[in-house]
Amino acid sequence: MLRNAQRPPDDSLVIGIAGRIGAGKTTAGKYLSSKYGFQYLRYSQVLSEWLAGDSQDKPHLQEIGWEVMEKGMQADLNRRLIGQIRPHTNVAVDGLRHTLDYESLKNSFPSSFHLLFIESSPIMRWDRKKQQSRYATIDAFEAADGHPVERQIESFRGRAAEVIRNEGSLQEFYASLDEAIARLGVGRRI
Repeated sequence: MLRNAQRPPDDSLVIGIAGRIGAGKTTAGKYLSSKYGFQYLRYSQVLSEWLAGDSQDKPHLQEIGWEVMEKGMQADLNRRLIGQIRPHTNVAVDGLRHTLDYESLKNSFPSSFHLLFIESSPIMRWDRKKQQSRYATIDAFEAADGHPVERQIESFRGRAAEVIRNEGSLQEFYASLDEAIARLGVGRRI
């Protein structure tokens, strides 16, 4: 864990975003950034900058992420991510995949960390990724979704302050995010 002198003050809201591939995590993080001015960080980006040479290739990042988990380097990844959080700035953190991700953020920001879990049916998630040309086949999508690095994601649902179902239009998803943010009291601190 970071020492108090190394982390931003606890007055910043830290919204962790978890969910399966294609659920809408990135869309949610970008929305919080554009509408509410949140700093937007992604675990995959921090991992890429650290070990993958700025690669954004999902299979490559999953393999590196799995190596980080297997070799006990998840705490290092969390230190790197938390070190990028700007003081006195609300932040949305996309892509929690390991229980240590949750614990690191919760321990570093005990009174201001909230977890959003975004869920969506497998067919909706596949359709989104197909439209983005992220996976050529449903088999490739299912292989990525079933990768060992993705196994702990469902455990976050029970820890979430808010669970958002993303099955409708983009406007409906944004409205659900706005409602969740209002319930968390974020509007009072922005």
